[in-house]
Amino acid sequence: MEPLKPVMVAPLFSEIHKELLSLLKSLSVEDWQKPTVCSGWSVKDVALHILGVEIGNLSGRRDGFTTHASMASWDELVAFINHWNESWVITARRISSRLLMDLLDITGNQMCDYFKELNPFSIGGQVNWVGPEPAPVWLDLAREYTERWHHQQHLRDAVDKPGLKQAQYLTPVLETFIRALPRTYLTTNAEENSSVTVSIWGESAGCWTILRENRAWNLYQGAPDNPTAEVSMDQDIAWRLFTRGIDPDRAIKKLIFKGDKSLGLKVLDMVSIIAS
Repeated sequence: MEPLKPVMVAPLFSEIHKELLSLLKSLSVEDWQKPTVCSGWSVKDVALHILGVEIGNLSGRRDGFTTHASMASWDELVAFINHWNESWVITARRISSRLLMDLLDITGNQMCDYFKELNPFSIGGQVNWVGPEPAPVWLDLAREYTERWHHQQHLRDAVDKPGLKQAQYLTPVLETFIRALPRTYLTTNAEENSSVTVSIWGESAGCWTILRENRAWNLYQGAPDNPTAEVSMDQDIAWRLFTRGIDPDRAIKKLIFKGDKSLGLKVLDMVSIIAS
């Protein structure tokens, strides 16, 4: 096993942004109204949410505009984000599909340019589902990349278009999502040197392990010879499970467990987005 390496995604933002605009321009009038896995949101609603993400990032990160909110706990943070996102989408529904694409073109390109200017190894804000400590900018950007990638996948699923599942796009998503694993096991006690290995197969295959050391769980690339528990899954199940795109009760039927299953089952609780 070895320490994880940074996930460098800045050049990928412009690529998936172009793919998003190409997808939206191909949609029919009916496609815009099709439901998505995001409860209560249509294809247009998810696209409006992506626009809101870009506007929020440009306003807050680039321009220094802040809003004040009390978020002392994880539950308060989730409630705030859910309300913030829902209120934006409801208000923005008055925007036409054509204007929406124009606005996404403007804000998306500005966001891509801004991300390229940042020093990836400076310290930025928190990535809440990883932990409370300030994160390096590269991890913050990787989180932002996963946000755009998985919402675009929601759109592609809804209109039955191929997803961006090529290794160059999906691998950094999984390498970022897996960093929620130590937080998932934060309150799980186990004997010293206990280990849980998560193996993902597919074009973006990977293997990661959390190891119990000094009463903490530390994440590594690779696996020990005999992990205490091992959980294996397909890459498509993995990203959906970690973003609450599939119910854990359904996902469990598609996972393979070895070793201490009771310890491995905790993987089903992993959430790599701000959600409960």
